Amino acid sequence: MSEGATRILVIEDDLSILTGLSMNLKFEGYEVLQAQDGKTGLQRIIDETPDLVVLDLMLPGMNGYEVLKDLRERNNQTPVVVLSAKGMETDKIMGLNLGADDYVVKPFGLQELLARIKAVLRRRYPQGESVGFSDSLVDLGGKQVTRAGKPVDLTAQELKVLVHFVTQPGRTFSREDLLAAVWGYGYEGTARTVDNFVSQLRQKLEPDPENPKHFVTVRGQGYRFDK
Repeated sequence: MSEGATRILVIEDDLSILTGLSMNLKFEGYEVLQAQDGKTGLQRIIDETPDLVVLDLMLPGMNGYEVLKDLRERNNQTPVVVLSAKGMETDKIMGLNLGADDYVVKPFGLQELLARIKAVLRRRYPQGESVGFSDSLVDLGGKQVTRAGKPVDLTAQELKVLVHFVTQPGRTFSREDLLAAVWGYGYEGTARTVDNFVSQLRQKLEPDPENPKHFVTVRGQGYRFDK
């Protein structure tokens, strides 16, 4: 998640729908990203971490079902609202089973779609939801991190790693797990990349970075976050 306005990625190959929906989302105060095919859309989700994705199913190359399946297999839980002309119950069930948060059938009413987007965002990032540890507080809804009440300067990638940890406390992640979930399978980084980011989080958020009690090394396995 990034600082500033809520960011929505619209993946839609119909230029008229893409343009019209983007314009209305901007009018509602959202920052809008765009993609017109599945492969590009998936990469933008991985690279740019939008807060929500509006995903058409009938896309050139990689279709919406494939994008959704790939995304969830990466353990990427970005909220997804499917937008499709495929209105059969079996299509809806397939989309929801693959991990969609909502399913809107074309032609759709703009106000209904906007209401559904807002509802999904409220469920996923409720106002006031936060994770605290020691003197640090991660505000998941407001996308802010503070320590002793003062803002902590984190890069977008550091924030992604932090959110991945704090939303799954007590779970041990291998370096490979973290690379796949946070950077994506196509990333050419190494285990050292993960080590460097964990070290940075310790420096910025641990009471004693040399003796971490929150971002813990699990010998022979990887890292774990403890509250």
